[in-house]
Amino acid sequence: MPRTRTGILRMALGGGGGSAADPLLPAEEDGEGLRTPFVLRALRIAVVVCLYWFTSIAMVFLNKYLLDSPSLRLDAPLFVTFFQCALTAALCLGLSLGAACGPPCSSLPTLRLDPKVSRSVLPLSIVFIGMVTSNNLCLKHVGVAFYNVGRSLTTVFNVLLSYLLLKQTTSLYALLACGVIIGGFWLGVDQEGAEGTLSWTGIFFGILASLCVSLNAIYTKKVLPVVDGSIWRLTFYNNVNACVLFFPLMLLLGEFRTLYHFDKLGSPSFWGIMILGGVFGFAIGYVTGLQIKFTSPLTHNVSGTAKACAQTVLAVIYFEETKSFLWWTSNLMVLGGSFAYTWVKGLEMRKVQEDPNVKSSERNETGV
Repeated sequence: MPRTRTGILRMALGGGGGSAADPLLPAEEDGEGLRTPFVLRALRIAVVVCLYWFTSIAMVFLNKYLLDSPSLRLDAPLFVTFFQCALTAALCLGLSLGAACGPPCSSLPTLRLDPKVSRSVLPLSIVFIGMVTSNNLCLKHVGVAFYNVGRSLTTVFNVLLSYLLLKQTTSLYALLACGVIIGGFWLGVDQEGAEGTLSWTGIFFGILASLCVSLNAIYTKKVLPVVDGSIWRLTFYNNVNACVLFFPLMLLLGEFRTLYHFDKLGSPSFWGIMILGGVFGFAIGYVTGLQIKFTSPLTHNVSGTAKACAQTVLAVIYFEETKSFLWWTSNLMVLGGSFAYTWVKGLEMRKVQEDPNVKSSERNETGV
Protein backbone atom coordinates (compact mmCIF):
# COMPACT_ATOMS: atom_id res chain seq x y z
CA MET A 1 0.00 0.00 0.00
CA PRO A 2 1.11 3.50 -0.57
CA ARG A 3 2.46 5.74 2.04
CA THR A 4 -0.77 7.25 3.28
CA ARG A 5 -2.22 3.88 4.26
CA THR A 6 0.96 3.51 6.24
CA GLY A 7 -0.33 6.19 8.59
CA ILE A 8 -3.02 3.85 9.94
CA LEU A 9 -0.73 0.86 10.27
CA ARG A 10 1.98 3.04 11.72
CA MET A 11 -0.29 3.96 14.62
CA ALA A 12 -1.49 0.38 14.84
CA LEU A 13 1.97 -0.88 15.61
CA GLY A 14 3.64 1.82 17.61
CA GLY A 15 3.49 5.13 15.76
CA GLY A 16 0.35 6.55 17.26
CA GLY A 17 2.00 8.33 20.12
CA GLY A 18 -0.17 6.76 22.79
CA SER A 19 0.94 6.31 26.34
CA ALA A 20 0.91 2.52 26.29
CA ALA A 21 3.88 0.72 24.79
CA ASP A 22 3.15 -1.41 21.76
CA PRO A 23 3.39 -5.12 22.63
CA LEU A 24 5.12 -5.98 19.35
CA LEU A 25 7.92 -3.44 19.75
CA PRO A 26 11.02 -4.33 21.75
CA ALA A 27 11.93 -2.41 24.88
CA GLU A 28 14.85 -0.01 24.83
CA GLU A 29 16.14 -1.30 28.16
CA ASP A 30 16.98 -4.79 29.29
CA GLY A 31 15.28 -6.64 32.11
CA GLU A 32 17.45 -4.95 34.77
CA GLY A 33 16.68 -1.45 33.51
CA LEU A 34 20.16 -0.94 31.99
CA ARG A 35 20.61 1.15 28.88
CA THR A 36 21.71 -0.66 25.73
CA PRO A 37 25.34 0.11 24.73
CA PHE A 38 25.77 2.90 22.19
CA VAL A 39 27.26 0.69 19.47
CA LEU A 40 24.38 -1.77 19.73
CA ARG A 41 21.83 1.06 19.68
CA ALA A 42 23.49 2.57 16.59
CA LEU A 43 23.46 -0.82 14.88
CA ARG A 44 19.80 -1.31 15.72
CA ILE A 45 18.93 2.11 14.35
CA ALA A 46 20.79 1.41 11.10
CA VAL A 47 19.06 -1.96 10.67
CA VAL A 48 15.61 -0.54 11.44
CA VAL A 49 16.04 2.42 9.06
CA CYS A 50 17.21 0.10 6.27
CA LEU A 51 14.29 -2.22 6.97
CA TYR A 52 11.86 0.71 6.82
CA TRP A 53 13.31 1.91 3.52
CA PHE A 54 13.25 -1.57 1.97
CA THR A 55 9.69 -2.34 3.10
CA SER A 56 8.27 1.01 2.04
CA ILE A 57 9.93 1.14 -1.38
CA ALA A 58 9.19 -2.52 -2.15
CA MET A 59 5.55 -1.98 -1.21
CA VAL A 60 5.17 0.88 -3.68
CA PHE A 61 6.79 -1.04 -6.54
CA LEU A 62 4.67 -4.14 -5.81
CA ASN A 63 1.48 -2.10 -5.83
CA LYS A 64 2.48 -0.38 -9.04
CA TYR A 65 2.87 -3.81 -10.64
CA LEU A 66 -0.53 -4.99 -9.37
CA LEU A 67 -2.32 -1.79 -10.39
CA ASP A 68 -0.74 -0.91 -13.73
CA SER A 69 1.42 -3.70 -15.12
CA PRO A 70 1.19 -4.24 -18.92
CA SER A 71 2.00 -7.90 -18.40
CA LEU A 72 -0.62 -8.41 -15.67
CA ARG A 73 -3.40 -6.32 -17.29
CA LEU A 74 -5.60 -6.26 -14.18
CA ASP A 75 -7.91 -3.24 -14.15
CA ALA A 76 -9.36 -3.78 -10.67
CA PRO A 77 -7.78 -1.30 -8.22
CA LEU A 78 -10.60 -1.66 -5.70
CA PHE A 79 -10.15 -5.43 -5.59
CA VAL A 80 -6.42 -5.03 -4.94
CA THR A 81 -7.18 -2.60 -2.12
CA PHE A 82 -9.96 -4.84 -0.75
CA PHE A 83 -7.62 -7.83 -0.65
CA GLN A 84 -4.97 -5.89 1.24
CA CYS A 85 -7.53 -4.69 3.80
CA ALA A 86 -8.82 -8.25 4.23
CA LEU A 87 -5.29 -9.56 4.72
CA THR A 88 -4.54 -6.84 7.28
CA ALA A 89 -7.68 -7.72 9.25
CA ALA A 90 -6.78 -11.42 9.07
CA LEU A 91 -3.22 -10.77 10.28
CA CYS A 92 -4.51 -8.65 13.18
CA LEU A 93 -6.90 -11.42 14.18
CA GLY A 94 -4.27 -14.11 13.73
CA LEU A 95 -1.71 -12.33 15.88
CA SER A 96 -4.36 -11.70 18.52
CA LEU A 97 -5.31 -15.39 18.57
CA GLY A 98 -1.62 -16.23 18.83
CA ALA A 99 -1.34 -14.14 21.99
CA ALA A 100 -2.13 -17.22 24.04
CA CYS A 101 1.06 -18.81 22.75
CA GLY A 102 3.21 -16.28 24.64
CA PRO A 103 5.85 -13.78 23.43
CA PRO A 104 6.08 -11.72 21.35
CA CYS A 105 2.30 -11.39 21.10
CA SER A 106 1.28 -12.14 24.68
CA SER A 107 0.33 -8.52 25.38
CA LEU A 108 -1.93 -8.08 22.37
CA PRO A 109 -5.58 -7.36 23.17
CA THR A 110 -8.21 -9.96 22.33
CA LEU A 111 -10.12 -9.10 19.17
CA ARG A 112 -13.78 -9.86 18.67
CA LEU A 113 -16.23 -8.25 16.27
CA ASP A 114 -18.79 -6.08 18.08
CA PRO A 115 -21.44 -4.69 15.67
CA LYS A 116 -22.02 -1.66 17.91
CA VAL A 117 -18.34 -0.73 17.89
CA SER A 118 -18.17 -1.41 14.17
CA ARG A 119 -20.96 1.11 13.55
CA SER A 120 -19.21 3.71 15.71
CA VAL A 121 -16.00 3.29 13.70
CA LEU A 122 -17.88 3.54 10.38
CA PRO A 123 -17.30 7.30 9.77
CA LEU A 124 -13.55 6.77 10.08
CA SER A 125 -13.77 3.71 7.85
CA ILE A 126 -15.37 5.79 5.08
CA VAL A 127 -12.51 8.28 5.25
CA PHE A 128 -10.06 5.36 5.40
CA ILE A 129 -11.52 3.84 2.22
CA GLY A 130 -11.20 7.20 0.49
CA MET A 131 -7.57 7.39 1.62
CA VAL A 132 -6.35 3.95 0.55
CA THR A 133 -8.41 3.90 -2.65
CA SER A 134 -7.29 7.34 -3.82
CA ASN A 135 -3.69 6.41 -3.00
CA ASN A 136 -3.87 3.31 -5.16
CA LEU A 137 -5.70 5.12 -7.97
CA CYS A 138 -3.04 7.84 -7.90
CA LEU A 139 -0.30 5.21 -8.15
CA LYS A 140 -2.19 3.51 -10.99
CA HIS A 141 -2.30 6.68 -13.11
CA VAL A 142 1.10 8.26 -12.37
CA GLY A 143 4.60 6.88 -12.44
CA VAL A 144 6.41 5.77 -9.31
CA ALA A 145 8.92 8.58 -9.88
CA PHE A 146 6.15 11.22 -9.70
CA TYR A 147 4.15 9.46 -6.99
CA ASN A 148 5.77 11.36 -4.12
CA VAL A 149 5.10 14.75 -5.73
CA GLY A 150 1.55 13.76 -6.70
CA ARG A 151 0.63 13.20 -3.04
CA SER A 152 2.81 15.92 -1.56
CA LEU A 153 0.01 18.22 -0.35
CA THR A 154 -0.71 16.26 2.83
CA THR A 155 1.29 18.73 4.92
CA VAL A 156 -0.61 21.64 3.38
CA PHE A 157 -3.97 20.03 4.17
CA ASN A 158 -2.78 19.32 7.71
CA VAL A 159 -2.17 23.03 8.23
CA LEU A 160 -5.45 24.02 6.55
CA LEU A 161 -7.64 21.56 8.45
CA SER A 162 -5.89 22.30 11.74
CA TYR A 163 -7.00 25.91 11.32
CA LEU A 164 -10.51 25.24 9.97
CA LEU A 165 -11.48 22.39 12.30
CA LEU A 166 -9.21 22.72 15.34
CA LYS A 167 -8.62 26.50 15.27
CA GLN A 168 -4.86 25.96 15.52
CA THR A 169 -2.60 28.54 13.92
CA THR A 170 0.69 27.85 12.15
CA SER A 171 3.90 29.85 12.34
CA LEU A 172 5.17 31.94 9.45
CA TYR A 173 8.19 29.70 8.86
CA ALA A 174 5.98 26.61 8.66
CA LEU A 175 3.68 28.40 6.20
CA LEU A 176 6.69 29.33 4.06
CA ALA A 177 7.70 25.67 4.01
CA CYS A 178 4.17 24.80 2.84
CA GLY A 179 4.54 27.42 0.12
CA VAL A 180 7.68 25.68 -1.12
CA ILE A 181 5.80 22.36 -1.21
CA ILE A 182 2.94 23.89 -3.21
CA GLY A 183 5.43 25.48 -5.61
CA GLY A 184 7.19 22.15 -6.09
CA PHE A 185 3.87 20.40 -6.67
CA TRP A 186 2.77 22.80 -9.40
CA LEU A 187 6.20 22.78 -11.03
CA GLY A 188 6.08 18.99 -11.06
CA VAL A 189 2.63 19.02 -12.67
CA ASP A 190 3.91 21.48 -15.28
CA GLN A 191 6.93 19.34 -16.08
CA GLU A 192 4.88 16.15 -16.31
CA GLY A 193 2.71 17.98 -18.83
CA ALA A 194 5.75 19.19 -20.77
CA GLU A 195 7.06 15.62 -21.00
CA GLY A 196 3.69 14.26 -22.12
CA THR A 197 3.27 11.99 -19.08
CA LEU A 198 0.74 14.08 -17.13
CA SER A 199 -2.39 12.33 -15.92
CA TRP A 200 -5.00 14.70 -14.52
CA THR A 201 -6.82 11.68 -13.13
CA GLY A 202 -3.71 10.75 -11.19
CA ILE A 203 -3.29 14.36 -10.00
CA PHE A 204 -6.91 14.47 -8.83
CA PHE A 205 -6.57 11.27 -6.83
CA GLY A 206 -3.21 12.44 -5.46
CA ILE A 207 -4.82 15.61 -4.10
CA LEU A 208 -7.78 13.61 -2.77
CA ALA A 209 -5.39 11.18 -1.08
CA SER A 210 -3.58 14.07 0.61
CA LEU A 211 -6.89 15.44 1.90
CA CYS A 212 -8.04 12.03 3.15
CA VAL A 213 -4.77 11.46 5.03
CA SER A 214 -5.34 14.67 6.97
CA LEU A 215 -9.00 13.87 7.65
CA ASN A 216 -8.05 10.36 8.69
CA ALA A 217 -5.77 11.67 11.45
CA ILE A 218 -8.55 13.88 12.82
CA TYR A 219 -11.22 11.16 12.74
CA THR A 220 -8.84 8.63 14.28
CA LYS A 221 -8.50 10.78 17.40
CA LYS A 222 -12.28 11.14 17.62
CA VAL A 223 -12.97 7.43 17.26
CA LEU A 224 -10.19 6.09 19.51
CA PRO A 225 -12.27 6.28 22.74
CA VAL A 226 -14.78 3.87 21.17
CA VAL A 227 -12.11 1.14 21.12
CA ASP A 228 -10.71 2.06 24.55
CA GLY A 229 -7.79 3.89 22.98
CA SER A 230 -6.47 0.73 21.31
CA ILE A 231 -5.02 1.45 17.87
CA TRP A 232 -4.72 -2.30 17.40
CA ARG A 233 -8.51 -2.78 17.77
CA LEU A 234 -9.17 0.29 15.67
CA THR A 235 -7.07 -1.09 12.82
CA PHE A 236 -8.98 -4.37 12.97
CA TYR A 237 -12.43 -2.74 12.92
CA ASN A 238 -11.36 -0.23 10.27
CA ASN A 239 -10.20 -2.90 7.85
CA VAL A 240 -13.21 -5.17 8.52
CA ASN A 241 -15.57 -2.26 7.78
CA ALA A 242 -13.57 -1.42 4.67
CA CYS A 243 -13.91 -4.99 3.37
CA VAL A 244 -17.69 -4.82 3.75
CA LEU A 245 -17.94 -1.39 2.10
CA PHE A 246 -15.72 -2.38 -0.82
CA PHE A 247 -18.17 -5.05 -2.02
CA PRO A 248 -20.91 -2.68 -3.35
CA LEU A 249 -18.23 -0.40 -4.80
CA MET A 250 -16.63 -3.27 -6.71
CA LEU A 251 -20.07 -4.38 -7.91
CA LEU A 252 -20.96 -0.85 -9.00
CA LEU A 253 -17.73 -0.40 -10.97
CA GLY A 254 -17.94 -3.81 -12.59
CA GLU A 255 -14.78 -5.23 -11.04
CA PHE A 256 -16.36 -8.64 -10.43
CA ARG A 257 -16.87 -8.96 -14.18
CA THR A 258 -13.27 -7.89 -14.71
CA LEU A 259 -12.08 -10.58 -12.31
CA TYR A 260 -14.26 -13.20 -14.01
CA HIS A 261 -12.51 -12.53 -17.33
CA PHE A 262 -9.03 -12.12 -15.79
CA ASP A 263 -6.85 -14.84 -17.28
CA LYS A 264 -4.44 -15.06 -14.32
CA LEU A 265 -7.04 -15.44 -11.59
CA GLY A 266 -6.01 -19.05 -11.02
CA SER A 267 -2.28 -18.35 -11.22
CA PRO A 268 -0.33 -19.12 -8.01
CA SER A 269 2.24 -16.47 -8.92
CA PHE A 270 -0.48 -13.79 -9.09
CA TRP A 271 -1.84 -14.68 -5.67
CA GLY A 272 1.68 -14.90 -4.33
CA ILE A 273 2.33 -11.29 -5.39
CA MET A 274 -1.04 -10.23 -3.99
CA ILE A 275 -0.26 -11.80 -0.63
CA LEU A 276 3.26 -10.37 -0.65
CA GLY A 277 1.90 -6.88 -1.33
CA GLY A 278 -0.58 -7.24 1.52
CA VAL A 279 2.08 -8.48 3.93
CA PHE A 280 4.36 -5.57 3.01
CA GLY A 281 1.44 -3.20 3.57
CA PHE A 282 0.88 -4.65 7.03
CA ALA A 283 4.60 -4.80 7.83
CA ILE A 284 5.21 -1.14 7.00
CA GLY A 285 3.27 -0.16 10.11
CA TYR A 286 5.46 -2.34 12.28
CA VAL A 287 8.79 -1.13 10.86
CA THR A 288 7.56 2.47 11.02
CA GLY A 289 6.80 1.95 14.69
CA LEU A 290 10.26 0.49 15.17
CA GLN A 291 11.89 3.46 13.47
CA ILE A 292 9.99 5.95 15.62
CA LYS A 293 10.79 3.96 18.77
CA PHE A 294 14.53 3.71 18.13
CA THR A 295 14.91 7.29 16.84
CA SER A 296 12.15 9.89 17.22
CA PRO A 297 9.09 11.12 15.29
CA LEU A 298 11.20 13.99 13.91
CA THR A 299 13.98 11.66 12.75
CA HIS A 300 11.36 9.34 11.27
CA ASN A 301 9.98 12.19 9.15
CA VAL A 302 13.49 13.08 7.98
CA SER A 303 14.10 9.42 7.13
CA GLY A 304 10.82 9.31 5.23
CA THR A 305 11.83 12.36 3.20
CA ALA A 306 15.18 10.81 2.34
CA LYS A 307 13.43 7.54 1.48
CA ALA A 308 11.12 9.37 -0.91
CA CYS A 309 14.17 10.84 -2.65
CA ALA A 310 15.76 7.39 -2.98
CA GLN A 311 12.49 5.94 -4.22
CA THR A 312 12.26 8.60 -6.94
CA VAL A 313 15.82 7.97 -8.11
CA LEU A 314 15.29 4.19 -8.13
CA ALA A 315 12.07 4.56 -10.12
CA VAL A 316 13.74 6.73 -12.77
CA ILE A 317 16.56 4.19 -13.10
CA TYR A 318 14.34 1.09 -13.04
CA PHE A 319 11.84 2.38 -15.61
CA GLU A 320 14.66 3.95 -17.69
CA GLU A 321 13.10 7.40 -17.68
CA THR A 322 14.75 10.68 -18.65
CA LYS A 323 13.72 13.73 -16.63
CA SER A 324 14.43 17.42 -17.12
CA PHE A 325 16.29 19.71 -14.75
CA LEU A 326 13.05 21.46 -13.75
CA TRP A 327 11.39 18.10 -13.05
CA TRP A 328 14.16 17.24 -10.60
CA THR A 329 13.87 20.76 -9.18
CA SER A 330 10.18 20.17 -8.42
CA ASN A 331 11.07 17.02 -6.48
CA LEU A 332 13.78 18.83 -4.55
CA MET A 333 11.34 21.63 -3.70
CA VAL A 334 8.77 19.15 -2.35
CA LEU A 335 11.38 17.21 -0.39
CA GLY A 336 13.08 20.38 0.85
CA GLY A 337 9.79 21.96 1.87
CA SER A 338 8.73 18.80 3.70
CA PHE A 339 12.07 18.64 5.52
CA ALA A 340 11.90 22.35 6.42
CA TYR A 341 8.36 21.96 7.77
CA THR A 342 9.41 18.98 9.89
CA TRP A 343 12.44 20.85 11.19
CA VAL A 344 10.43 23.99 12.05
CA LYS A 345 7.71 22.02 13.85
CA GLY A 346 10.38 20.09 15.74
CA LEU A 347 11.94 23.33 16.97
CA GLU A 348 8.53 24.70 17.95
CA MET A 349 7.65 21.54 19.88
CA ARG A 350 10.96 21.60 21.72
CA LYS A 351 10.51 25.26 22.59
CA VAL A 352 7.00 24.65 23.93
CA GLN A 353 8.08 21.61 25.96
CA GLU A 354 10.95 23.53 27.54
CA ASP A 355 8.74 26.50 28.48
CA PRO A 356 7.37 25.93 32.00
CA ASN A 357 4.69 28.57 31.45
CA VAL A 358 3.01 26.63 28.64
CA LYS A 359 -0.07 24.66 29.64
CA SER A 360 -0.28 20.93 29.06
CA SER A 361 -3.15 21.32 26.59
CA GLU A 362 -1.09 23.77 24.53
CA ARG A 363 1.80 21.31 24.47
CA ASN A 364 -0.50 18.65 23.08
CA GLU A 365 -1.83 20.99 20.39
CA THR A 366 1.66 21.83 19.27
CA GLY A 367 2.50 18.16 19.11
CA VAL A 368 -0.38 17.58 16.74
